[in-house]
Amino acid sequence: MRLEELGKTLMSMTKGRSTVVVTDKNVEKLYLSRCVNSLKEAGFQVDQFVVEPGEESKSGRTYLELLNFLASIPLTRTDFLVALGGGVVGDLTGFAAATYLRGIEVVQVPTTLLASVDSSIGGKTGINLEVGKNLAGAFHQPLLVWQDSSLLKTLPEDIFKDGMAEVIKYAVLQDRMLFSKLKDVKWTINHMDEIIKTCVSIKRAYVEEDEFDHGKRQLLNFGHTIGHAIEKATDYEASHGSAVAKGMLAIAKIAKDQGWCNQKTVDEIREILHLYGFDLHILQTGKELYEMILSDKKRKGAVLDLVVPYEVGDCRLKAVTIEELKGLLWDSEFEI
Repeated sequence: MRLEELGKTLMSMTKGRSTVVVTDKNVEKLYLSRCVNSLKEAGFQVDQFVVEPGEESKSGRTYLELLNFLASIPLTRTDFLVALGGGVVGDLTGFAAATYLRGIEVVQVPTTLLASVDSSIGGKTGINLEVGKNLAGAFHQPLLVWQDSSLLKTLPEDIFKDGMAEVIKYAVLQDRMLFSKLKDVKWTINHMDEIIKTCVSIKRAYVEEDEFDHGKRQLLNFGHTIGHAIEKATDYEASHGSAVAKGMLAIAKIAKDQGWCNQKTVDEIREILHLYGFDLHILQTGKELYEMILSDKKRKGAVLDLVVPYEVGDCRLKAVTIEELKGLLWDSEFEI
């Protein structure tokens, strides 16, 4: 699917004829004009809202600025938003769409690998609060996710690597065959459409079974419990992908120490993450990470569901109490 075809496709999907394309300053220079032209040529009235790149734009301040901008146009309930960018833009735009006029449509146009395989799929939207990431949000399924893999060709190496952490997550979670193919980096580079299709298929199945994240969908959080703690501990200087990579290996090591998986599983996960250039050293102590996890939005009272790798292709949910988690993390000072 080419970006230039987006407008024509949307004409048959929505009653509204006005839209706002939300993007960041990095993507603005690369793809905004192509997106806007596609929409205008199809007959849409198009406005633009451009934010600073990075997690700081997933804030209450930016969110309210966007809502006020939509109201000033004014956008109506039959109109829609277009999120052109990575996870930050997608989450911010989706949350604005979920709450403006009590809900309007949103179209996700991911421009990063991470957004393509993960954050644009499934309807999770949100912004960060001072005490934690994604603590204000809503489930709001997109009208359309427009996948144009050619948009990924301009990705900086570190942003591409962030996306590969999520790709590896899907492979360890459920797809041993994908995991084996990823061992060949050249294959990965040359088969990005196949990789995106596979990851989206995996996530779609979880979302269809458990849209509101009460059960099986939580398996998609493999590596994220400790990963989010690392992000928070570094004041979000650590990228999401690098933190999730560390989180995946960390929980694998914990699983091995507890007898839930064997050393081979730990080694396989470590080796493929090293293959894609991830630094897996964790600077924080187990005590520090434990304190960060206490504010995790996925905690259910005194219980947290950990996603545990039993082997590559087989991850399972394991409920642990906060006190049990403390023993897993704090007592060992969490050295990897």
